[in-house]
Amino acid sequence: MDELRRIGTAVRTARKEAGITQKQLAELIELGERTVRDIERGAQSPSIGAVVRAANAVGLSVRAE
Repeated sequence: MDELRRIGTAVRTARKEAGITQKQLAELIELGERTVRDIERGAQSPSIGAVVRAANAVGLSVRAE
């Protein structure tokens, strides 16, 4: 779960640095704002696909080890 929070924090930071809102990110990745909020707070509810899409949209990549 700690990893989800770290990924969420990275997505939030990159999104803010890109100057886009949660709503804009949600529209860009074709998901709901609630999903973006859940990703950014590290909730377990979003699918890994949603997390990867959000990360990629703000210039990040997710790697499984």
